[in-house]
Amino acid sequence: MPMIDVYAPADLFPTGTDAQLGHELTMAVLHAEGVKTPGLFHLNNTAAYIHRMDPKTVHTAATPSARTVRVQVITPPAALTREGQKQLVKEITEIVTRISGDSTQAGRTWVLLTEAAEGGWGLSGTAFGREEFAALAAKAAAARPK
Repeated sequence: MPMIDVYAPADLFPTGTDAQLGHELTMAVLHAEGVKTPGLFHLNNTAAYIHRMDPKTVHTAATPSARTVRVQVITPPAALTREGQKQLVKEITEIVTRISGDSTQAGRTWVLLTEAAEGGWGLSGTAFGREEFAALAAKAAAARPK
């Protein structure tokens, strides 16, 4: 159930590509977490928020109108292995670069991987920790068609 936030200048990605960007990023995160065949629970609860910002509000120390992208992925505790982290950063950077249409975008794409604290992940009024996630996974597995 990762959450993804993409912060980018409004004109960086072509008009009409938000759905593609969101879909590709969510599938990349699920794949990096080891979800081989996402079920409805995964698909309904993995979200990408695309924040298109006025280009004049994105700054670096070098320029007041930077072409940088910040992608933050928040996952439940221990959802990503070290290999999963490496894979995910690479894939997110490739997705952002390809969809932006600028082959130099990789050098201006920041990916921040954040783990929610134990019990710091809430859904449906429940603060999820390892115990609640294990019960949720068992319930999802039992509901899959045999």
